[in-house]
Order: sequence, then structure tokens, then C-alpha cells
Amino acid sequence: MAEGDPLSTHIFGVQLGGYNVESVKEISNLTVDQDVVEYKQVTEQGKLIVRKQPGSRLPGEVTITRGLDQSSTFTNWIKETINNGAVNTARQNLTIEIKDTTGATLRRIQLANAWASRWEGPTLTAGESNAATETVTITFEEITVE
Repeated sequence: MAEGDPLSTHIFGVQLGGYNVESVKEISNLTVDQDVVEYKQVTEQGKLIVRKQPGSRLPGEVTITRGLDQSSTFTNWIKETINNGAVNTARQNLTIEIKDTTGATLRRIQLANAWASRWEGPTLTAGESNAATETVTITFEEITVE
């Protein structure tokens, strides 16, 4: 990229247990939801009033698309939670780092008590020159954005 080019590119890294384990191709579908509780009341005049209150926080999810430079540490952690169903023992704190082109960290997204809940293998098509990528959905209990 030429110096001063307005095109902004970012690098995404994943830390598992405090150690940088892999650079990833894409981070998407980062969602955090909260339950909504409805309270129904009737006024003295007989009018129905529906009020909504925030409820408990639901687990969040993020989808990570992995490229060709897959780390064995991250792969083994995914296998442990997906294949063995060892969610309780495999929960880790996972950090997603958004870096600029020089490698300086711009933002950190910390996911507490995370585990791999879904894995999708690569789409393989004969004759295509695209790199084979895989996606993994990470479910987490708490999120902190720095």
C-alpha cells in the first residue's frame, strides 16, 4: 500500500489465555443480547399497559474466519470443546485484537468464559484458486471492549 493511501486495512489477532495464538482473516457477527421481560398491568380505568424491563444477559457470540496460518493451540482448543463436549473444562478467556498495518493494537475485545460452539469446514471447489478457510463460532459469557 502506498504511503498516505486512504484505504484503511486492519489485522485481527486472537489471544487465548493471554497469549497471541493466531492472526485471523475475519471477525464477524459479534452480538450480545439481553432478555426483555414484559409486565402487564391494568389501570383503574381498565386500560391494559405493557411495560418492558431489561432481563438477564444472554451469552454472546462471535464468528471467526480462519485463514491459512492456523495455530495448533487454537485448533486444539476448538477440537476440545467441539468434539469432546468439554465445555466446562475448556472455557477460556479469549481476546480479539484489532491492529493497524504497523501491528499496533487499536482495540481489544475481551471475551470471558468463551468456548467454541460451532465449526464450519472449508468449501472446496475444484479449479478455484481461493484459499480454503474455516469458520468457528465462539460463545462467551462476558464482554469488555477496550
